[in-house]
Amino acid sequence: MEPDKTYQLAFSSCPNDTFIFKAIARELINLHGYCFDIVLEDVETLNQKAAKGTYDITKLSFAALGSLGDKYALLRTGSALGVGCGPLIISLPGRSLDDKRDDKTKPVIAVPGMGTTAYHLFKFYMDDLFANTDTNIFPMPFEKIMPAVIERKADFGVIIHEGRFVYHTMGLELKADLGQWWEDKTSLPIPLGCIAIKRDIDPGIARDIQNLIRQSIDHAFLHPSMAYDYIQTYAQELDEDVIQQHIGLYVNDFSKDIGENGEAAITSFFEKAWTSGLIEKSGQPLFAC
Repeated sequence: MEPDKTYQLAFSSCPNDTFIFKAIARELINLHGYCFDIVLEDVETLNQKAAKGTYDITKLSFAALGSLGDKYALLRTGSALGVGCGPLIISLPGRSLDDKRDDKTKPVIAVPGMGTTAYHLFKFYMDDLFANTDTNIFPMPFEKIMPAVIERKADFGVIIHEGRFVYHTMGLELKADLGQWWEDKTSLPIPLGCIAIKRDIDPGIARDIQNLIRQSIDHAFLHPSMAYDYIQTYAQELDEDVIQQHIGLYVNDFSKDIGENGEAAITSFFEKAWTSGLIEKSGQPLFAC
């Protein structure tokens, strides 16, 4: 279908997203006449801006998509789902999640935003294992969470992205692997982030863009070193081994196509969020095309 405008395409600065989209951003593949105005922001900012309908195509937490089904529909490409890739709860050594603080107040938990999948998983986990434990939730940008725990501004942190590869080098301990907990409970991959498109965009356009994202992923795997500087420019953690671990963990076959198993994981996640009162049911179809 012929494009009729420039589309705003927003995604995060994390290596999995820049790896997925670098062929589009640098025009390393045939875009078939499509033009994109590309914006990079952290995922919680993207979640918040999606609530205002800011961007045509945007990275979202699956948790945020669950609340924005009236505005955005899911594309089948570009998502982050998988096993062994979920958020982690960390702390300084010697802490337990059911501890009280020294002054008997509720423990402070730093999370990467209230609209993130990470926060939803934390809530599911705590309700399942620590039903009577009350906490103070402190949302902040994901890159500030580990420093906040180290500086004792927060008792625990829910970390995502590159944090899972480096937390132990900063003197922090793992308290819970939320992805592993989800996998044990459901036998399904964990749905983390997705690419969504405004519902008022023609389904033919949505299908074209979906296909371009798949081609961009294929190009990235075939030519991993091409435009690698694009990934390095935006990475929070510049160590090349960490960047490669990040890409290897979060970009996989689910990124190319969510597939039946991915759909089952997303449906299960949304049902759990509905039951927990975190989101309301949407009457809209999940996918754009």
